[in-house]
Amino acid sequence: MEWRDEGVLLSMRPHGETSAIIEVLTAAHGRHAGVVRGGASRRMAATLQPGTQLALTWQARLDEHIGSFTVEPLRSRAHVLGNPLALAGLLSTCALLRAALPEREPHPALWAETLPVLDALGAEGWTSRYLRWEVRLLEELGFGLDLSSCAVTGAIAGLVYVSPKSGRAVSKEGAGPWVDRLLPLPEGLAGTGVMSAEALLQGFHLTGFFLDRGLAPVLQGRPLPEARARLVDLVARGLTKPLA
Repeated sequence: MEWRDEGVLLSMRPHGETSAIIEVLTAAHGRHAGVVRGGASRRMAATLQPGTQLALTWQARLDEHIGSFTVEPLRSRAHVLGNPLALAGLLSTCALLRAALPEREPHPALWAETLPVLDALGAEGWTSRYLRWEVRLLEELGFGLDLSSCAVTGAIAGLVYVSPKSGRAVSKEGAGPWVDRLLPLPEGLAGTGVMSAEALLQGFHLTGFFLDRGLAPVLQGRPLPEARARLVDLVARGLTKPLA
């Protein structure tokens, strides 16, 4: 068995004395693991970093075997190492993809939308773009939010809440006696512009709620990845001003 693809490194762990097992998100083969011979060497250290874009060749005797990778670096994202907030965004992206995606299940649309998010890390407005990527991840997993109109009245304006049950937007007028049970819909989430710090935190609470619920069968009582919690904490502390 052999295939060639492009992927982004999600994780690496030592395997034996000299090798490593890596997990990658690939364009055509989904989240995939494999052994890299010599992957634990100093020569490979810079290549096998989270977020690195790789040209991959996977080989195995049988499809169900873990197999081995040969890798060639295509794009490094080491520039985020000097930016704690951007680094947290990178690690959160990788951790959520590992936690959320079934192994070897292709997600070509999510792959295509993940690359620009990784490329934008540290640039102006990247945190807003990242948050919208979490919304897109929910959609890919089958837990998508519907922010197009009010679930109660059908209105397309004045949407300020989200139903925790349906994931649909609710207007102020439609909230009625259920207002205390609804989640805030952050201003600008459905748009494309830079969101305020307050809106970002509301957005992380919103996506976190649905990620936690949607991934419950996988997490089995564990919280969402610590890398995501660290990103939210850094945003809350206002590590960079103005907010990236």
